[in-house]
Amino acid sequence: MHFTALVLLFAVALFVGTFLTLEAGRRLGRGAEEANAAGVGAVEGAVFALLGLLLAFTFSRAASRFDSRRELVAQEANAVGTAWLRIDLLPEQDQGRVRDLFRRYLDSRLATYEKIGRDEAPDAAIAQSARLQHEIWKTSVGACRGADSATACLLLLPALNEMIDITTTRAMAARIHPPLVVFLLLGALTLVAGLLAGYGMATGKARTLFHRIAFAAVIATAFYVIVDIEYPRLGLIRVDAADSVLADVRRTMER
Repeated sequence: MHFTALVLLFAVALFVGTFLTLEAGRRLGRGAEEANAAGVGAVEGAVFALLGLLLAFTFSRAASRFDSRRELVAQEANAVGTAWLRIDLLPEQDQGRVRDLFRRYLDSRLATYEKIGRDEAPDAAIAQSARLQHEIWKTSVGACRGADSATACLLLLPALNEMIDITTTRAMAARIHPPLVVFLLLGALTLVAGLLAGYGMATGKARTLFHRIAFAAVIATAFYVIVDIEYPRLGLIRVDAADSVLADVRRTMER
């Protein structure tokens, strides 16, 4: 099943579950004595405060990681661009070979993220990038040895090292997500909050259908957005636009 459809399914399930717990709480609360209102209010306040804190924290961290992933795209583009310019320091007879490897390498990097965005396995593209990294490094080191001065080694090799290291940083950033227990706790707290909220509504004469639908919809929407931001290559909220920076660098390599 497509990621977006799967997350939407969970959000709908959370909406239905929350709505049902609101109704269950309302039925349980019918006939409750007013004397119990103060105690119930204290419990409701504690649960809703915890739910709000968890929602705010989870969303804040997801948004922060989303921004960090976009920044890493720019960092990789800068690293590749810097290393590309410093190829000029190599002996002229070696520059063509290294530049060709750079073009193939950046093509493989772009293909990796295109495959992820289409829900395809990027393993082949990742392996190709790793092979090209090794070949670029080996070829550049050999070319540096034939250079007239040590300037090429001092400037080009650190730039290549940074270009290679950023791929590990991006791969690690893509794997950092909240533990599953956080999402399970969020869902459980939502259901408990729905039950308590429905219980509190029981003393009112109106059925407040609109309020129950609104509460369930808001929580389900917040859950959907949080999960979607956490996986910006798979859902509707994506970082694909940031890849245009890498594509721009690739176009400069044809000049």
